Amino acid sequence: MKKEDSIDAELIEAYKLGDKTALATLVKRWHKLFCNKAYWLVKDKDVAKDIAQDSWTIIINRIDSLKNPNQFKFWAYRIVCNKSTDWLRKESKNQKRTLSYDTEIESKQGQYSENDIEKVMLLKAINNLPPNQNAVVKLFYLQNHSLKQISTLLNISVGTAKSRLFHAREKLKKTLKHRHYEN
Repeated sequence: MKKEDSIDAELIEAYKLGDKTALATLVKRWHKLFCNKAYWLVKDKDVAKDIAQDSWTIIINRIDSLKNPNQFKFWAYRIVCNKSTDWLRKESKNQKRTLSYDTEIESKQGQYSENDIEKVMLLKAINNLPPNQNAVVKLFYLQNHSLKQISTLLNISVGTAKSRLFHAREKLKKTLKHRHYEN
């Protein structure tokens, strides 16, 4: 067990026994990291702060159900990731998907190298993936999490994480191949 995990476990136990300062210390330790994790997924600072705050409400209300306080980090991150994914899902329903970025990239081609344009196209293609695939791709490729860690963070099986990653790769190949031949 890591020292960090045992500190969290001690704070949780103290909070359960009525020590309100223990909760304040736990929030101080984790709030910024929760905001960063939410921002990494949703790419909006204000929304990320709201997600972190909503996550704390859930964490506080459910902390008694946490069977192993040493697992707080993974349990809490899972809540933040789920809240972020919920927001992304809701947001994607509210927005119509467009492919207008083609013209945006073409109009700016003179300003950027071909490699820069490919990076922008890849990031936009990743952002257009369904929220569950988007989250897995970003966790796997951008944050270098293992499939096991992803399954823990998103509260899904390793097989589901593999499947989402596979389907995301296939969609990205198809999208990027199609874009390449259009240019």
